[in-house]
Amino acid sequence: MPDAPAIVVRGLRKSYGGFEAVKDISFEVAQGEVFGLLGPNGAGKTTTVEILEGLRPRTGGEVRVLGFDPANETAAVKDRIGVSLQATNLPDKIRVFEAVELFASFYSRQTCLESLLKRLQLWDKRAAFYVTLSGGQKQRLALALAMVNEPQILFLDEPTTGLDPQVRLEIHTLIEELRDQRRTILLTTHYIEEAERLCHRVAIVDEGRVIAIGTPRELQQRILGHARVEIECERPLPQEPPNGWSAEFPLVFSEDRRQLTVAHPKPAQAVLELVKWVDACGAGLDDLHIRRPTLEDVFIQLTGKKLRD
Repeated sequence: MPDAPAIVVRGLRKSYGGFEAVKDISFEVAQGEVFGLLGPNGAGKTTTVEILEGLRPRTGGEVRVLGFDPANETAAVKDRIGVSLQATNLPDKIRVFEAVELFASFYSRQTCLESLLKRLQLWDKRAAFYVTLSGGQKQRLALALAMVNEPQILFLDEPTTGLDPQVRLEIHTLIEELRDQRRTILLTTHYIEEAERLCHRVAIVDEGRVIAIGTPRELQQRILGHARVEIECERPLPQEPPNGWSAEFPLVFSEDRRQLTVAHPKPAQAVLELVKWVDACGAGLDDLHIRRPTLEDVFIQLTGKKLRD
């Protein structure tokens, strides 16, 4: 069934004694989709992914990965997926090519390892010991190990946590290349910008439940709806708003009335009216910004707390 979802999760639950780490999670991932699980540490993201990978049994609910139940058909699932965990630690003295050869031997099929290492900019490091690699090179090697079997689904659990901004950008570029190749990827992250940049759709997870799901733009529009227009002027603005301006969208001024902020569902229209008004009253436009709501704004609106709380 070429159009069947790559991943199906319905009513997933996982308990440890009296503690429910996953309370009721449901979602589907289409083939060729980059799907993100976004939430703070402890939200249940990693537990959910480990259940999908066949690494952890579930307490309840239904799970299918490529049509297989990872709890009962674990070998079939593991042979068809690639996994990059939050932390990958290899022996210091294993060489890069030895590591990919070793991992490739675990699967019934494998990609061209030379091509894979060249693609991930590791070919020149193929004889290097693991201990000598930089943080970015180690993360690229972790991705290589997850891709040695040409996986049908790639699981990336917090792929850039702890990396410096330059290396994070490097990993983002690699994931974007995989996305452009229509790879199915399930990505967990607590970085807002990572989810917005890489994912087709996102499920926001908090305290073991999915509290919202959709594309980043859909979530922003559905939960908050209005973009924020910010204008800064050279001189104070008048007391009276523009003629015909709707009271539904109140203008908020700074104390010196040189700065104006308004939330509006049609920011381009609002900017046109406000710029004409600023010009007509001689205030002198100094700066202008349109700020759309972020996934961080959505998370705060839904939970009343910041993502990293």
